[in-house]
Amino acid sequence: MNNKAIEHLVDAFHAPLSNPVLIFALILFIILLSPILLRPIKVPGIIGLIISGVIIGPHGLNWLEKNSAVDLFSTIGLLYIMFIAGLELDMNEFKKTKNRSLAFGFFTFIIPIIIGFPVCHYLLGYDVLPSILIASMFATHTLVSYPIVSRYGISKNEAVAITIGGTILTDTAVLIILAVITGASQGSINQEFWVTLGISFAVFLFIMFGVIPRIAKWFFERVAGEKTGHYIFVLTVVFFAAFLAEVAGLEPIIGAFVAGLALNKLIPHSSALMNRIEFIGNAIFIPFFLISVGMIVDISVLTKGPMALIVAATLTVVAVSGKFLAATATQLVFKYTNSQRNLIFGLSNAHAAATLAVIMVGYSNGIIDENVLNGTIVLILITCIIASLITENASKKAVLEGRQDDTHIDVVNEKEEQILIPIANLGTMEPILDFATLVKSKKSHFPISILSVVPDDKQAEKNLIDARRNLDSMARYASGSETEVEMLTTVDFNIPSGISHMAKQTFADCIIMGWPSATSFLDKIIGEKAESILNKTDANLFMCRLDDPLLSHKSITVFVPPLAEVELGFEYWMEKILKLAQELSFPITFVCNGRTQKNISREMEETKSSVPASFTNYEDWDNIAGLSRLSDKDTLLVFVSSRYGDISYRDSLDNLGKRVGSYYQGRNLILIYPSHRGDQNIDEYEDVKTAPIFRKISREIGNMFNKEK
Repeated sequence: MNNKAIEHLVDAFHAPLSNPVLIFALILFIILLSPILLRPIKVPGIIGLIISGVIIGPHGLNWLEKNSAVDLFSTIGLLYIMFIAGLELDMNEFKKTKNRSLAFGFFTFIIPIIIGFPVCHYLLGYDVLPSILIASMFATHTLVSYPIVSRYGISKNEAVAITIGGTILTDTAVLIILAVITGASQGSINQEFWVTLGISFAVFLFIMFGVIPRIAKWFFERVAGEKTGHYIFVLTVVFFAAFLAEVAGLEPIIGAFVAGLALNKLIPHSSALMNRIEFIGNAIFIPFFLISVGMIVDISVLTKGPMALIVAATLTVVAVSGKFLAATATQLVFKYTNSQRNLIFGLSNAHAAATLAVIMVGYSNGIIDENVLNGTIVLILITCIIASLITENASKKAVLEGRQDDTHIDVVNEKEEQILIPIANLGTMEPILDFATLVKSKKSHFPISILSVVPDDKQAEKNLIDARRNLDSMARYASGSETEVEMLTTVDFNIPSGISHMAKQTFADCIIMGWPSATSFLDKIIGEKAESILNKTDANLFMCRLDDPLLSHKSITVFVPPLAEVELGFEYWMEKILKLAQELSFPITFVCNGRTQKNISREMEETKSSVPASFTNYEDWDNIAGLSRLSDKDTLLVFVSSRYGDISYRDSLDNLGKRVGSYYQGRNLILIYPSHRGDQNIDEYEDVKTAPIFRKISREIGNMFNKEK
């Protein structure tokens, strides 16, 4: 029995490994240990994974060989890198910098080819067709080091954005050249070839940008509760897009990138779905791809005579210098800093997926020889190492320069803040927490505070237990998007008083709460809960009615009354609305008068907002009902109001929440009360503030007479 067990053990560990469980365990072990072991010597984890692949691969210890399982996970990892790059691209900023992306794409495509063709043709002595193919290989690059910039929080830096844009342009151009060269080598370049390529490419783009976003939007709206289903749907789209690209005569990586662009507006960057996509990719699939890149490297080719060494050295020098010159040309034209130049160079220097695709197709069709194949494999290892080191160093400098997600892309001057969410109706809390996650400053280390207020009565003890159970369910939901939350409970004689006291204790900058529910006649006379909270706190207050997913909208319309720009909380709510628009990739329309428009425009210029904004002039703010004709059903409605006694307050804003709530039934609404200076309240010295009772009574009497009329 023991002998059989030993034989089974020896057989299981026989190189190369064949047991799928053992193979998967080995890969996971490398993914776990590689970054940990290399961190003390300041080597990026990506290099560790590639070198690990070299060591355990068929040209190293031969523990692992390229098989269908490894190839599958490797392919998923490569597609994942391209998909996340497309998904994280700031579309508003990309539209603004598309000319710069085109310029970089042109430089990074043409400069390596201009250098590479004469070197291959005249120095290495290859014919015209192989020389063009090898030169085009120099123009490609793979975003192997993209996870580094993502980890440092500079994925929206303009230098990163134009590199991603340039990547897709140059890789598409090279892969089209590859299709043409392959056709030329087989003698099949004719009119039919060009027509087929053009039609298939057009059909591919129509399906990806015309059909897929509509299906995805319908799916996300209809299957709102199935979070696992959302992730599976996204994966399905990625692989379907990769397959479609292959059918269209392109490489699958182009399809994955286009899938990221197609779903970009439907997956907010701070959402739970985005967190799942990045977590699984960075934990499993992308490391698999990096290890598989190392597995194809054969260091022994350098010992196969001087020609192999000369070709490998020449290809590497040309590849690295071509990409550096392209990055330098981009820096000179657009006046970028050295750290931005190095970011562009680091991201665009790694040759892996597209390069391998070009060379393998050329080798299998007999266009290039074994020396070029072996030299390219060495080139892949060296450029990946250089790219990782340069990107790591440049990312650190960008962070030290304060360039996290800025350089024309940062929409707001974010800062530390405390957000408080009082629980009223557990059924409406999830979308409110999602909203808070989208607008919360990424530079604030404070968690979102979720509060449950229990009335101080005979049932207080039992209600306190129920409240804590509700808070636990909210904590589980928040963990899905890695949102840090703090659970608070308090017992008070009424809910507004409890919220007020906790807002003061936590120094809350913002209170985000659900839409006020219908109240009794007594509440109307003494003071409604929502208005009681307003009178008891000075913080910014956001009242949200979010019955439908935010993705069901196409834009945001913000109604801003006159003099709103002079209120203390003006910059704060502007920051939040611009951040929401950026996360959702929505344009904004501000409805306001001329003076307010100038101040909003100035604020957007100061914060370097990339959000598309337009203005609609409206002067008759005593007629709030007239605002109804200034919005359509596909827009998210945001109303800015003010507290009684504030500078921008006017009688027409009284009961604004109740009026717009009844008029826009079934619509998502956000009502904003900016923070104000406490000394403006007449009852500032009272411990328990209430709305002035006579104003409430006169308003109700006036409403009754208006109804009779």
